[in-house]
Amino acid sequence: MTMLKGIHHVAYRCKDAKETVDFYRGLLDMDFTVAFAEDHVPSTGAYDPYFHAFLDAGNGNVLAFFELPEQKAMGRDTNTPEWVQHIAFKVDSLDTLLAVKAKAEGKGISVLGPTDHGVFKSIYFFDPNGHRVELAVDTGTPAEHAELKRVADAMLEEWSRTKKAPQHAAWVHEKARKAMQQ
Repeated sequence: MTMLKGIHHVAYRCKDAKETVDFYRGLLDMDFTVAFAEDHVPSTGAYDPYFHAFLDAGNGNVLAFFELPEQKAMGRDTNTPEWVQHIAFKVDSLDTLLAVKAKAEGKGISVLGPTDHGVFKSIYFFDPNGHRVELAVDTGTPAEHAELKRVADAMLEEWSRTKKAPQHAAWVHEKARKAMQQ
């Protein structure tokens, strides 16, 4: 049993707080719940004016953004591919996933997917700050998820030794490939 009770919030930087809140409210119907604005950072006391916006992602999950107008312009880790660092949200159905895809594309947002991962399907797009956003719907069975959990430690150990993709869960991608061929 873990001492943790969930994620309180996850925070990212944004270029413009209003544009960011409007994007997540308008596209994903997220509720803008809390805003903090200070001239000094509470944890360090350093002068660094900021606006901190909190958005409700459902089920007690909170996504937050900092606008930092006196810092250098936002960048990204150029040593990490764009597809790696992302924010993934769960949706309740494939219909919802496809509806958000259509809504995003209607707003001129480029959307990749749906991509079949064998036990879930996803779409991907970028927010106004360049953060990659994923929406995912679970499609796997309880038995499939149990099998993935069962082999997780063995996969980690093999990866740690070899840095080559272990094949313990190759069936997931094979399942996705077969589904695409139908």
